[in-house]
Amino acid sequence: MEEKRAWIHVIPENEADGELDTYYQQEWDKERQGVDNILAVHSLNPPTLRAHADLYHTVMHAISPLSRSEREMIAVVVSAINKCHY
Repeated sequence: MEEKRAWIHVIPENEADGELDTYYQQEWDKERQGVDNILAVHSLNPPTLRAHADLYHTVMHAISPLSRSEREMIAVVVSAINKCHY
């Protein structure tokens, strides 16, 4: 059975302007030299990109009884269960 994949138009970093360009700059991954795909899929609606990034940063970096490593492990397990590459 062939795996189905969603196709979403994404505005590339070098074509972003205004609010989207600002968010792309804030979420730029120096190691990857780009914005993570999971965020870039929101490029047609920049407020959703900001909301997604804010949620991620809160869950992964805010004060919590869970360590960063524990949070990452949970994320990996959830992604594996959902067959998600992220």
